Amino acid sequence: MKKGIKAGIFGVLLIAALVILGSSIVMTYPNEYKLIRQFGKVVAIKESPGLSFKVPFVQDVQSIPRDIQIYDLAVSDVITKDKKTMVADCFALWRVTDPIAFVSSLSGQVEGAEARINTLVYNSLKNVISSMSQSDVISGRDGKLAEAIRTNVGATLEQYGIELMAVETKRLDLPDDNKNAVYERMISERENIAASYKAEGEAEATKIHNQTDTEIRVMLSAAEAEAERIKGEGEAEYMRILSEAYSDQEKADFYTYVRALDAAKASLTGENKTLILDKNSPLAQIFYGQ
Repeated sequence: MKKGIKAGIFGVLLIAALVILGSSIVMTYPNEYKLIRQFGKVVAIKESPGLSFKVPFVQDVQSIPRDIQIYDLAVSDVITKDKKTMVADCFALWRVTDPIAFVSSLSGQVEGAEARINTLVYNSLKNVISSMSQSDVISGRDGKLAEAIRTNVGATLEQYGIELMAVETKRLDLPDDNKNAVYERMISERENIAASYKAEGEAEATKIHNQTDTEIRVMLSAAEAEAERIKGEGEAEYMRILSEAYSDQEKADFYTYVRALDAAKASLTGENKTLILDKNSPLAQIFYGQ
């Protein structure tokens, strides 16, 4: 009987020890903060993954997400600077950077954080798009618009221990009822701009072409004039040399003799190399020495 009582007491003590030990262990995972509270006040923050301990029954534990959170905003209509309606669908990436501030301001509730993010991001989205024309909004979908929205939110969320990492637009489009009309107008505007650029380019090309033709004509005229001048100088020099040759009888006779030889050589063609001259021929007179 006594042994049964002792075994029962031992069992109760063992169970109590296990309960106390279980309530003392704190398991922290890599994607969370563990806050140790004592009478409602945070007395410790566990950030490193692993096991730690707390005072059982006196202290309790609250988990706060540490990894990046995504919040999907509801699809909403926004109006641009030029009074055009657009449909915006975006989401925000955020994380807790200060768990104490997060718990103090929002009681550590993700839903409360998402409510603040929803209000701030939506207002920023409206303010940014309302300051831009529709064409600028469409062309800003390469990341500039998202960065402007995030910048416009500023540091407001820091008071809640939250960092807004990014705001991305999943869809930023025109309402279905006027989408085609707007696109056609934008295409027409772009075609007009392209036609204007093309006309300016063609006008500039014609100007350059005409200018080049004028320069070529001037250069050709100058070259032809220079060629005529050189040709005239050559002919004048030729006439001067010829005049000097004929001014001296001996030089004239020699020149006539050389010309006669050239003429005789030119007449000797084919296989027959016999030259027959009349005695009274001027060429024969040279050879006869008359």
